Amino acid sequence: MPSEEKANKLLQLGIELAKAGEMDEALKLFGEALDIVPGNPVVNYNCGLAQQQAGSIEAAVIAYRAAIKVLPEFTEARINLSCALKLYWRFSEALEAAERAIQLEAQVNRTSAAKDNIANANSFSLSQDGFLQNVQTALERMSELSVVAQDATKSDKDRSNYAVEFSRLQNYISDIGAKKYNGTTLFASSGQVVTIDSDAAIFTMNAVDLTSSTVTSGLANIYNSSSSAIYNTTSSASALSNIQTVIQNLADMRAKAGAIIQRLNMTEQQLSITMENLAAASSRIKDVNVAEESTNFARQNILVQTGAAMLARANVLPQSALRLLG
Repeated sequence: MPSEEKANKLLQLGIELAKAGEMDEALKLFGEALDIVPGNPVVNYNCGLAQQQAGSIEAAVIAYRAAIKVLPEFTEARINLSCALKLYWRFSEALEAAERAIQLEAQVNRTSAAKDNIANANSFSLSQDGFLQNVQTALERMSELSVVAQDATKSDKDRSNYAVEFSRLQNYISDIGAKKYNGTTLFASSGQVVTIDSDAAIFTMNAVDLTSSTVTSGLANIYNSSSSAIYNTTSSASALSNIQTVIQNLADMRAKAGAIIQRLNMTEQQLSITMENLAAASSRIKDVNVAEESTNFARQNILVQTGAAMLARANVLPQSALRLLG
């Protein structure tokens, strides 16, 4: 069998298989035909049609260009090349957009996690401030008891009764110093570290230490019965001096806690805005413009129908094209 005739049979069989949707088998036959008649424009054209229908747009573009290179006046190949290029560019843009959407979605998730971290840290600080407010109430009562205990008209029995309440308040403050939030000590000598954005930036919260014995910073002196007691006027005066110092220390602690809460609130608001912007950007990439895509769908339907018509027309071209190259 002459080689041209064999190539023509392979081409015809490939076209029939392509019509039946057997693109892999059709492409295999088209490849065998091209081995016999390299560069044949009709074979390359049908190969391009099959590649395009199989979704291999880049391969279809290569096949159409090969056909046009040999037969520049091949109008059908030029039309389908134009269609394939449009599809290929849209596919490339879609891949790029998908990659960007994945990156944005990952950033949204990281930002959401950072926002949760900040919310938990905020709750931690609010718990600190709530307990400090209770300590303040206790100190105010203790200062009142210290003043009353210095009254010369009070008996030792009166002072002993005041001392019982004073001691209970000391124990209450001591217990607060050991409080925990979800297993984490609320009042420690070092501040907690919080991740505050999607890039893992950190913020170290101010330490609020109720257990420090340093007069200028902690409250331990006030619940130490050896340094603060109201058994007599002298000890009551000493206790009052300690309480006044501690009240100032407490004010500093509450100021630190308040500053942390304000900082965390502002950061959380900023992350909320960031998340909205990221979600909007991701939505612009992923969400469909219905009107535009309806138009594109209609256009692609026309292109598919045109391609089918070109495929049918190609059935009458093989013999003449093979004769041209023979």
